[in-house]
Amino acid sequence: MKLYYAPDTCSLSPHIVLRELALPFDLVKVDNRSKLTADGRDFRLINPKGYVAALELDNGQILTEGPAIVQYLADLKPESGLAPPAGSWERVRLQEWLNFITSEIHAGSALLFNKSLPDDVLAIFRKKLFRRFDYLQTGLAENSFLMGASFSVADAYLFTVLGWCKFFNIELDRWPALVAYCASISARPAVQAALLAEAPQ
Repeated sequence: MKLYYAPDTCSLSPHIVLRELALPFDLVKVDNRSKLTADGRDFRLINPKGYVAALELDNGQILTEGPAIVQYLADLKPESGLAPPAGSWERVRLQEWLNFITSEIHAGSALLFNKSLPDDVLAIFRKKLFRRFDYLQTGLAENSFLMGASFSVADAYLFTVLGWCKFFNIELDRWPALVAYCASISARPAVQAALLAEAPQ
């Protein structure tokens, strides 16, 4: 398999999952501005949407969209426990979390990258995002991970998008459960390995 990624993007989530599962894969870096891969190909020919992540399977199929990719990967090794069995109530709960992260945390954070928006508009978006952090604070104050006691693909995704707060000068100190959560996940060997592999050389 090949994972097409760009540093400091949501592709870190499937990268973490690949390492958690100890699956063999190659990393292919994508320049988000030029849309060229590290080996000079036009990434838009691989994923016409033009953004990472994209997972190229050994049979040539391309899978896009992080929540779909991480569930596909987890199902390759169901014994890992990174996703509950398909068709179970717990799997629906996992999908609920993945959708919440996509629509509320990922999309809500992405708006803050838009430097053309006036400060008062950005303040509205930040306030909405902070309400979502309040919700996460309540849940994570009682549980170590989103699904309860064990790490799942949803945690890889949430950890990834919470990492963008540093770009917006958002300090998580007012949400101590989120601080503890991020520290716990960042200490995982697979997460450390993924971050190191994506660090500037």
